This record gives sequence, structure tokens and C-alpha cells, in this order.
Amino acid sequence: MTKIEVLGTGCAKCKRLFANAEQAVKDLKITADVVKVEDLAEIVGRGVMLPPALFINGEVRAEGRIPDVNEIKEMLNGVKP
Repeated sequence: MTKIEVLGTGCAKCKRLFANAEQAVKDLKITADVVKVEDLAEIVGRGVMLPPALFINGEVRAEGRIPDVNEIKEMLNGVKP
């Protein structure tokens, strides 16, 4: 199963990125685990210096910006679960 993580402290941008990720999963009709990571120690431990960040299957795909739904769908199209 694909794992999508949104790393951020819970700000409005982080919430928007999380919503975009959920919408992309819904639009593609795929099974994915979409989770929020709000623990600051874990965020810093993963090397994220500018939240929000989007990780797909453990790989950083965006940092410091909010990809729109279509961009996230493109990211997910090439991902193997």
C-alpha cells in the first residue's frame, strides 16, 4: 500500500496539503494510507527544514510548498505500492 505523509506543525498550509493529498487519492481511486506527521522532532529528524513537506513511500516529493491535487496525482501515477 502506498503511504503518503504530510509533515508539518498543523498550520493552514499543512492542512491544505493534507486535503490535496486526500483528494488526489480519492480521484485516482487508489488505496493509500494518508497520515499527518506533526511531531516537530520527527519532522526535523527527517531533514525537513521548511514545512509543509510531502513524503510518498518515505521519499520527499515536495518541501516548503503546496502541490495542487493534479501535481500530487502525477506523483502518485508512477509510484509502486
